Amino acid sequence: MDTLDKTILAELQKDGKLSMQDLADRVNSSSTQCWRRVRQLQDSGLILGYQAILDSGAMGLHAMAYIHIALKDHSEQQVRDFLHIVETNDQIIECCSITGDHDFMLKVVARSPAGLERFIMKRLLSTGLVRETRSNFVLRECKSRGALPTDVI
Repeated sequence: MDTLDKTILAELQKDGKLSMQDLADRVNSSSTQCWRRVRQLQDSGLILGYQAILDSGAMGLHAMAYIHIALKDHSEQQVRDFLHIVETNDQIIECCSITGDHDFMLKVVARSPAGLERFIMKRLLSTGLVRETRSNFVLRECKSRGALPTDVI
């Protein structure tokens, strides 16, 4: 990956809807070269896809929490079952396997704090997979949609 690739990636993270000509203008390149580079970046797996970023408040999702999960059992099947729940539930917008006292951390959205409570009780604890949860309610998002840095020191 050279400087042009890094510049293209940075620009696409700012605005994934750029036309090839607009992208080429921003990175001082031809649209043909940009098209070829973007195609290579997609084929190599560096660009995973494109999506619209929605306003959670405008969507009526006024509650968000980070939920730390400790599983009852760490067997392959139990972990697979838990990850299936994660993949099939749209309220879970992020999931990470973590170190420490808990196994996973979920970022979950709901219409209200009561909706978050229902989610924890009916979607997590009722599965029989979860031993413990610890929740941190988000008061205000200070930064989200963080683009990955293209030059890391």
